[in-house]
Amino acid sequence: MSAAPSPFSRGTVVGMLLVGALAFVALLWFLGNNTGGSGNNGGAHVGGKGLTGFAGLARMLEAEGLDVQRLRNRQTIEVTPGLLILTPPVGAEGKDIAKIVEARRYVGPTLIVAPKWFATAAESTKAKQGWVQIVSATTPQWQGFADDVTVEVSDARTGKAGGWRVTDRTGRERRGKLPDDALVESGSGKGLVPIINAGNGRILAAWLDDDGYYPALNDLAGIDPDYGGDDEDSYPVVLVFEPDLLDNWGLADRDTALLARDLVLATADNRAQPIAFDMTFNGFGASRNLLTLAFEPPFLAATICLFLAALAVAWRALHRFGPALQGGPEIAMGKAALVANAAGLIRRAGRVHLAAAPYADAARERIALALGLPRGLPADEVERQIDVAQQRLAIPGPPFSSAARHLRDARKPHDVTRRALVLQQIERLLK
Repeated sequence: MSAAPSPFSRGTVVGMLLVGALAFVALLWFLGNNTGGSGNNGGAHVGGKGLTGFAGLARMLEAEGLDVQRLRNRQTIEVTPGLLILTPPVGAEGKDIAKIVEARRYVGPTLIVAPKWFATAAESTKAKQGWVQIVSATTPQWQGFADDVTVEVSDARTGKAGGWRVTDRTGRERRGKLPDDALVESGSGKGLVPIINAGNGRILAAWLDDDGYYPALNDLAGIDPDYGGDDEDSYPVVLVFEPDLLDNWGLADRDTALLARDLVLATADNRAQPIAFDMTFNGFGASRNLLTLAFEPPFLAATICLFLAALAVAWRALHRFGPALQGGPEIAMGKAALVANAAGLIRRAGRVHLAAAPYADAARERIALALGLPRGLPADEVERQIDVAQQRLAIPGPPFSSAARHLRDARKPHDVTRRALVLQQIERLLK
């Protein structure tokens, strides 16, 4: 094995590892949050930039310096602090909405915007992505949530609504107009505390009367500041029946935009808390998968252990002794390699003892040639003359003939090797 220089420096390898790790973490985050674009598909949600969307409200609140979030994970909705704004479509399950509202009773306020407009993608060639054209108006059918509240849309028979109006605690009245004053959605029923009314007195926005105390909403609605219950730890549930108070179409009017801002801030009652827009009810929810599950308890502990183990392996790989070793060929070349391979084959086959007699005969012929003995002599005579030469030269050790006989009688590999060395020593001294 020989050392070969690394094609990359240590810094390059560390950079590659960091980029790969960050890319993997980013993949998990994108999968877990379903960030497949802005969501500008013309729908009535925070990603929609058409008439019925609420992207303008989110942008306005962000410009105010507030922390605006867009939630795509249903599991986080019930535990996210701050104000939650729900914009469920007409076909949403009322039981799902009720479950979230009940779970957030002591987590944070909830503002629910009812849908009204049925819109389709704009057919004009000059229309931008997300632009819509309104076809008709409808009301939500959320069985299982606020069943004692009735939602209806006015029409030409009931007359125009006369815009919106709200009177604060000081008695100052604010008025504004609605995009379509003929088709206005309103609510009625027990347990509603009106916040914003239409010009004809219908309720456009209200909160559910419970045992909570909400002074900011009291101020906006112009009612007694001491109105409310004794449960100061609960949070309000605000129902906005007329979506044009908050959507992009309605926010085109300056007075309506300011009212939308005040309504959101009064519901939140804390500028430091985040304002989260839900997108899961509108089809942008993230599904659970094995990758994101690895980063959730209780599997998070095992994931951390795997990352630490990978970090330890990478650290050891970067601090090993010397550069990487370059491997040689699988089959070595040359006579020495040929002899070594042949010897290994004989040893593996268990036939080492069969090489003993040939080795003794070969040693005898080499010594006879070195001593210049006549050719054609019998083997016994050659070995006798080698013994005479060995005695004449006073070479230590046993006579050659005795050593050769012992080698031919050997059976164990260790004995063959040890006795062959004796013959090799005699041959070396006689040459």
